[in-house]
Amino acid sequence: MKKYFIVSILIFLIIGFSQWGYSQKKVKHFVFFSRDRELIHNPTFFTNNGISGAQITYSWKQLENQKDVYDFTEIEEDLAFLKSKGKKLFVQLQDVTFDITRYAVPKYILTDTVYHGGANSQYELTKNNNYIKAGWVARRWDKNVAQRYHKLLIRLAKQFDGRIEGINLPETSVEFPKQKGLLPQGFSRNNNLEAIKENMLIIRKNFKKSIPIQYANFMPEDSHKDLKKIYDYAKKIKVGMGGPDIKVYKKFQMENSYPLLRSMAGIAPTGVAVQEGNYNEINPKTGKQVTVAEILDFAKNYLKLDYIFWGTEEPFYSKQVLPLLQSQKINNKGFDSWSENSF
Repeated sequence: MKKYFIVSILIFLIIGFSQWGYSQKKVKHFVFFSRDRELIHNPTFFTNNGISGAQITYSWKQLENQKDVYDFTEIEEDLAFLKSKGKKLFVQLQDVTFDITRYAVPKYILTDTVYHGGANSQYELTKNNNYIKAGWVARRWDKNVAQRYHKLLIRLAKQFDGRIEGINLPETSVEFPKQKGLLPQGFSRNNNLEAIKENMLIIRKNFKKSIPIQYANFMPEDSHKDLKKIYDYAKKIKVGMGGPDIKVYKKFQMENSYPLLRSMAGIAPTGVAVQEGNYNEINPKTGKQVTVAEILDFAKNYLKLDYIFWGTEEPFYSKQVLPLLQSQKINNKGFDSWSENSF
């Protein structure tokens, strides 16, 4: 009887972990090409044995140029090419830009009055304490805009779930000054927070085989309380988390998103991108410019990431990143128990 009881407990634990957790034995390395999707055809990328695949950015307006008219041609083309080379695709869906000359949302979202403008300017503070426009973000907190965005996510899941490695939604960090005329209509910290949580739930429910990740680095007004709520919710529904920028032991990040991201290890998949400028950061522990090896060590042993999305900034990408990844054994095994049953 005792032996039977022990075996039963072991079976229960195995099933429990299978249903509620996940396992991945080794970090996966992807190259973050952003919008430069043509670079996946470069042999230095697809012949590298340490690279699992490519992370490519597709904007909302690319995928739905007209209302209810969806065009996933570019994703299909990239997916087919990568598959032919034994590589995977990670989709980054963009509803925000950091360039005041570009919108990520479809034209109908901008022109139909039901969407209240569709997108709002975000800002950055200059050294002279003046705010300047720094791009456009979809009105995520606007129910009518969110409804259209959710429909796109569901359509993407229907066509690509299980075919792509994963999908990530863009960062939560946006800057809206409280000055009159600069704060978007209808925006509040709370409804923005709830809108992000709704997006997380949508991708978690609909991407049952591919990995869904929400990028969360900072929240408006630098609210650490709101950021923690995002990560607490991620743990509750077991959706993947990540963000832009691996800045080795950078003080501001260490006081905000990094500990929260580290706390996700073993609960849901995590992934962070090495983006422009990250290779030039100073490592506070050495006082010197960070090395690619130090970025990898920090990502694996402090952040405990499952995915690293390496940026293509030169000369670092060709001279340091590619040789380092060539020495890494490719990991395309995937998560052993990421499925509908784990939700």
